[in-house]
Amino acid sequence: MSKKSVNIKIDELKTDVGFIKNLQLSFGKLVAETWTEPMGPTPFPSLTALREWDLKLLQRYKPFYLPYCDVCCLCTFGKCDLTGDKRGACGINMSAQQSRIVLLACCIGAATHIGHARHLLEHLIEKFGHNYPLDVGGLNIKVEAPVTRLVCGVKPETLGDLEEVLDYVETQVTHLLSVAHTGQEGSNLDFESKVLHAGMVDHVGMEVADIAQIAAYGFPKADPEAPLVDLGYGTINVEKPVILCIGHNVVPSIGIIDYMKDNGLDGEIEVCGLCCTAHDITRYYKRGKIIGPISWQLRFIRSGVPDVVVLDEQCVRADSFYEAQRIKAPVIVASEKNCMGLPNRTNDPADAIVEDLLSGKAPGALILDAEKVGEVTVKLALKVAPLRKKFKVIPEVDEVIQRAKECRQCNDCRRACPQDLYIPEAMKAAATGNLAKLADLYELCVGCGRCEHACPVGLAVHSFIVKAGEKKLKEETYKVRAGRGAIQDVEIRNVGSPIVLGEIPGVVAVVGCSNYPKGGQEVAEICTEFANRRYIVVTSGCSAMSAAMYKNEEGKTPYEYFTGEFTSGCLVNVGSCVSNAHIAGAAIKIANIFAKRNLRANYEEIADYILNRVGAVGVAWGAYSQKAASIASGFWRLGVPVIVGPHGIKYRRMLLGRADREEDWYVYDARTGEKAYVGPTPEHLFYTAETKEEAMVMIAKLCMRPNDTMKGRAIKLTHYIDLHKRLYGTMPEDIHLFVRTVADVPVTMKDEIVKILEEKGWKETVIPDPTLLPRMIRKRKE
Repeated sequence: MSKKSVNIKIDELKTDVGFIKNLQLSFGKLVAETWTEPMGPTPFPSLTALREWDLKLLQRYKPFYLPYCDVCCLCTFGKCDLTGDKRGACGINMSAQQSRIVLLACCIGAATHIGHARHLLEHLIEKFGHNYPLDVGGLNIKVEAPVTRLVCGVKPETLGDLEEVLDYVETQVTHLLSVAHTGQEGSNLDFESKVLHAGMVDHVGMEVADIAQIAAYGFPKADPEAPLVDLGYGTINVEKPVILCIGHNVVPSIGIIDYMKDNGLDGEIEVCGLCCTAHDITRYYKRGKIIGPISWQLRFIRSGVPDVVVLDEQCVRADSFYEAQRIKAPVIVASEKNCMGLPNRTNDPADAIVEDLLSGKAPGALILDAEKVGEVTVKLALKVAPLRKKFKVIPEVDEVIQRAKECRQCNDCRRACPQDLYIPEAMKAAATGNLAKLADLYELCVGCGRCEHACPVGLAVHSFIVKAGEKKLKEETYKVRAGRGAIQDVEIRNVGSPIVLGEIPGVVAVVGCSNYPKGGQEVAEICTEFANRRYIVVTSGCSAMSAAMYKNEEGKTPYEYFTGEFTSGCLVNVGSCVSNAHIAGAAIKIANIFAKRNLRANYEEIADYILNRVGAVGVAWGAYSQKAASIASGFWRLGVPVIVGPHGIKYRRMLLGRADREEDWYVYDARTGEKAYVGPTPEHLFYTAETKEEAMVMIAKLCMRPNDTMKGRAIKLTHYIDLHKRLYGTMPEDIHLFVRTVADVPVTMKDEIVKILEEKGWKETVIPDPTLLPRMIRKRKE
């Protein structure tokens, strides 16, 4: 699709017909259709266009509610008690209320990514023009923007083409938010359908953001050999001025980098980042450094290393400005979504802003021009660094010991800690001069700071933990592969058949935030376990960073010893949060490129294909945010299950299958039109695991699909049984539910499993051409 805005202005024109003056003609769109694939049934789908598909999913994967609160407080009728069979003043019951809260969370998450995409796109169009081409992989990618093609039915070719797509998703988020108003939707299942819709449009928004920045900024373009970049506190040269960028919108950071390069300062200043801005800095700038995930914000700011702190949007601690003031580091805020109460200095001269911040006349400034952010930040860093001398607020060892003696052992800190860390015990030991127990908490701490606010005597507990773990902090030197963006079409062709047939046991997407139950090393262990088992393992966001913060006996990180190609036994970092769209895109492209299914506005058929044939599982082990909720819901609608860590129960509901309800596990056989039992594959759509071990076993189980060949199912069962035996010490009790014919049984376990099958009264079933859609029966027969 090629679209252009055309404006014609005629000041004066004399003709035989008459005299024309000040005539203006404007054409909003000129469309030249270049995509020959026929339009599918659901272009730019409304809130209810895919409702029937949603209800099919929700009939099998029923919401299981985990109320975080028994009342509703959203309107002035409240508080309304919703326990038992009670209803609120508006008539809503507990299940609908919980689904409404999930919808609100997903709308917030989707709006965040879509708003990010809008700001980014507006900036890029202003800088590069509407007609700048969307090259995200050169000749290696012919199916670019698969999510947008699938949902909207359009094929964007330029930056300007993306505006219509954003218009659509913004409209949908507005409609979705209106659903949550008092006296609107009353059905929990219809709320859940709209949750899935919110996730779908979020994936479109993420794709728009990432393909726009990949094309315009020259990020790695589907490159399996994207460069390895530095990660960790220990990679920062503290002798140089240090600029710390926090957030998710890389535009201000690129303004900083470009100003440095244009003024011959490349290499004179360290530019580093936290959260997804860090990923995108390193996709643009080879000298950029990643400090770590969101949980590293407090420890790094308090270390005193940053000389200037730049805040953009999303996952920025609300107290980051306050924390920066404590270390005397000026703050530049660069997003209208996160102003921190600072005066808008966008239109002031750069040198005047620098002077005010340097003198202490002002602690920070709001600057909404990326180029000016670059100039002010670089000039300021060079001047403030010699004055600050890396002033820090992390205490010395003697102070930790002395302050620890003030601890009352009241346990308030432990009660406030989301990880239930043994802080009082560690403080007691510290009071005797032994900081080892505090140091043991360093890698488990998620950096929330709640312990400090709970302490009745005002102890800086988090800072004590960081000081005790200072040796580990300073030794954090790792390598992570820069975000590669999309998956190449040829990679999809190479793995499509073995994935669909089950010979590659599955695709495991380890994504999301860093609210881990036992530290980030568990993420690295999950990634390495499944990459070693020849699964395809992909990462993004904070989890991609955490996966790198582990070294083997040779001192190498997982990204150094696993390939970056999308193939069995890989570890692929697609990039920042918005890059999650490429993971969904890979599943979509398997259906389109390998299976030759039409992509254009054909959502239901592609989702049905993925659910029944593509053994993919998402793992958001540290999910905490509304964005994580909306990303997950987009995968659910596509038929991809998601596992979260124990904190995931705070999302208030799971989507669980019932393996004991045989009637839930029937599909149509597209060859015959008859219904066939396929077992609980996949068993759940949204599942919380209490431990890493439980998650690993569940990953292997949820990769099974009705379409697995006998060889493929035997491979998947081998991994499921092996993990269950190794981690639980027993054979799975439900193994009979996943064996369709004796040929599914792994050869090395045949005697043992056949005996179990006989004890369970197992009966052989057919392996169908599976679909949940009656219309696919007619289509296959044709």
